[in-house]
Formats: sequence, C-alpha cells, structure tokens
Amino acid sequence: MEFRVVIVGAGVSGLATAVNLLNIARRTAVGLRLTVLEAEPRAGGRMWSDREDGYVVEHGPNGFLDSKPDALELAASVDLQDRLLRASAFAKKRFICRRGRLRRLPESPWAFLASRLLTFRGKARVLWEPFVRAAPNEDETLQEFATRRLGREALEYLIDPMVSGVFAGDPARLSLRASFPRIYELERDYGGLFRAMFRLMREKKRSGPAGPGGTLTSFVGGVRTLVETLQALLADRIVLSAPVTRLRRTASGFEVESPGLPGPISTDAVVLACPAFEAARLCEPDAPALARELAGIEYAPVTVVATAFRRDDVPHPLDGFGFLVPRSEARPILGTLWDSSVFSDRAPPGRVLLRTMVGGARAPELAAMPDRDLIGAVRTQLADYLGIRSDPERVWVYRHPRGIPQYVTGHLQRLSRMDAEVARTPGLFLCHNAYRGIALNDCAREARVTASRVLEYLGFPSAPSNPESRR
Repeated sequence: MEFRVVIVGAGVSGLATAVNLLNIARRTAVGLRLTVLEAEPRAGGRMWSDREDGYVVEHGPNGFLDSKPDALELAASVDLQDRLLRASAFAKKRFICRRGRLRRLPESPWAFLASRLLTFRGKARVLWEPFVRAAPNEDETLQEFATRRLGREALEYLIDPMVSGVFAGDPARLSLRASFPRIYELERDYGGLFRAMFRLMREKKRSGPAGPGGTLTSFVGGVRTLVETLQALLADRIVLSAPVTRLRRTASGFEVESPGLPGPISTDAVVLACPAFEAARLCEPDAPALARELAGIEYAPVTVVATAFRRDDVPHPLDGFGFLVPRSEARPILGTLWDSSVFSDRAPPGRVLLRTMVGGARAPELAAMPDRDLIGAVRTQLADYLGIRSDPERVWVYRHPRGIPQYVTGHLQRLSRMDAEVARTPGLFLCHNAYRGIALNDCAREARVTASRVLEYLGFPSAPSNPESRR
C-alpha cells in the first residue's frame, strides 16, 4: 500500500510535520509519497537568518525556551543537539522604559520591592493580588485580567510591554486563556499568581528544577540552521516557488494545483501549514464555513529594523536582553533586542547587533513607513535610550505585513467551530501558529500531533495515538 500526502507551506510547521511523517512512516510497512509545496523561493517563512560578514540577523523569532520539551525533541530528532546555542547570562536582565529611562524588570520579590519600575502605590496594589477572587468569565482579555488581579499600573508597565514583546498585540483585545494559557491555569489551579508562585517554589525544592521559566535557546548560525536541516532531510520532496492555486475535494481525497507542478496531483490527505488567510482562500470552494472562520483570524503587522554599530560607538553596556516600550510612553517602537549580547555568534568582534520592532496592533501604520523614515525613527529612539549618536554601519529591514496572529477573545470558540468543520472534511488538516501557540515550541508540538493524526487517518498500523497537547 502507498498513500500520498501534500503539505502546503514550508515554514517550520510544515517542515516539522513532514519530517515527523517520514520518521513515523519509516517505522511501518506502508509507503508514503510526500510533497511539500512552498509559494516562496525559500523555505522557513519568517523563521530565517541572514548571515553576512560575521553577522547573524534574524528575520523574526530568535529562539525558544528550553523549559518545554518540544523544540528540543525536534532538534534531537534531526541530530542538532551539538548545534544548540544557549543565551548568555545577560538574557536574564530585561528592561522596561518608563518616562524615557530604562528600568530593570525585577526578577525576585526583593528586587520587586526595591525596583523603581512601579510606584509605591503600584507595588502595594500588586501585593494585594492574593486577596483577589478568581473571575467568573473564562475568556477575559489580558487587560481585564491584569487590572483585576494586579492593578492598572502593573497593566501599563508589566503586562502591556510583555504582550508587545510576544504578540505585538493589544492587551485590551487578546484573550488571556488563548494567548497565555499558563497564566490562566495558575489562577484556575492555585487561586492566584502569588499562591501559584509559592506552591511551585515548594514543589521545585522537593523535586528539582521546575516552573514556566527556562533558558532562551537558539542554534549556531541562527534559526535558519533548523530550517536548513529539516529541508535537507526532505530533499526533493519540497517544491519551492510553487503557490497552490486550487484545492479541490474529490471522491478519493483531494486534487492540488500549482504552477510549480507539471500538472494537478491527487492526494489522500492535505495539511494546510500556511497562514490562516491562505488556508481560508484554499478552503473557500469546498468548505466555506471553515474558510470564514480562518479568514476571521487577525494578524498584526511587524517590521524589524536591525542595526549594526561599532562597539566603541555604543555608550550603553548592553548588559541585558533588551528593552520593551509600554504604550503609555508614546514612542514609535515596541522595543529593541540586544542580540549580540544574548547570543555569542550574532556579531563579529568589536561590533554589536540590535533589532528593533515597529508596528504591531498598537500602531500598524508605523510598520508600513518607508525605509528612510523607519530607520530615522529607530535611530532617534536608540539615541534617546542607549545614547547612540553615530550612524549604524549596517542596516537590515524585514517587513512582515501579516506578522503575528492575534488570539483575540473568542479565539478558543473559533477553534472549536473550526475543529467541527475540519471533521466534516476528512483528510484535511491544519497546522500553523495561527491556532494553538505562536512560538517554536508550539509549532514543534503541533507538527508532531498533526503528523500522528494524518497517519492515523490513513490507517498506518504503527501510527501512535494522538499525543495530548502539553501546552
């Protein structure tokens, strides 16, 4: 027996799903013909790194947290353990802007009490958190949750910048349960954040390292190393510059058309590992209700401006991960990452590499500014916050008009409706960061789950049962 599977999209989700499919299929006696179609001339999507003159410049995410196993397991499955690169100790130091100055984000209760990030009144309100009742509404916005449990000042200087740093989103619209499920679970399971913190600390002492933290981890040569490794394992199963123009249900499965193929191909199963809006376009003819749900998923535009300077031209010590800018600061940037301080291979000796994010749900129009205006705005902010007055030696601009999916309130209900529609379309599967987590760990987990479901659907005798989400 031989089955055929087509994966639409060669981002990390699509590549990891394909490799998982092959790994499982090789342990069975059933043949698998696999094709991965990618609209762009290269794989990886936003997860890509430019390597130029000793610099490693990320287009988007710069790594993952090793507190979850999924990305580490994916790396191990393709023999990349020796290429893992842990962040320096500087990565623990993070800064928030308040009134034009960088204030260190406190990392301990004592540091919190001594911090100048919040006023005395703001700290007192945070310390009242154990006495706050849980909310009856299970789909609160992050703003509602933060205001209820921590107060408005904590929302402004702790939660808002965190949301900008992860989702480039608006806390007044993002769903707590969908966007940050761990925070939701802490309140649900322990009755509050402080109670959860103390309980987890006691459990950590009894059983060893635990908790939601972890070390930021990447790869030597950037996240591109993972993409290239996955791509090499798939070899000629990937077709680049091959946008899918039509997806049609047939009596035996699906028919896929692309100008990158010699003709339409028939397949038993299709995995849509492309952005939600592309999946909506492909589903419209045969699954219009699913297409409407997919089209309703919003995206925030983000533009990344990377700048390289001589170390001697940067007066700030850059002894940290970077800084985030709250909305109340009314600045044109979301924040700046000090990449060369975090990972040792990001800049050549005597140079530094900074990456600044612009736009997001807060100010989408700024992400579309012309390069000249964009670079000028970034340079002004770097001068204000870091004292950099010299011109950068190199500049890279990466535009992501539909950059980061936004899990607004109602997202989980949308996923339930989507699951019901997918169940009515046997052989169709969705796997992308638009649904159940935007990070690399989430993509790796969902790729593994999706591969198992595809092979189970095809009737592979040795396909493992669907693993539960570890999110």
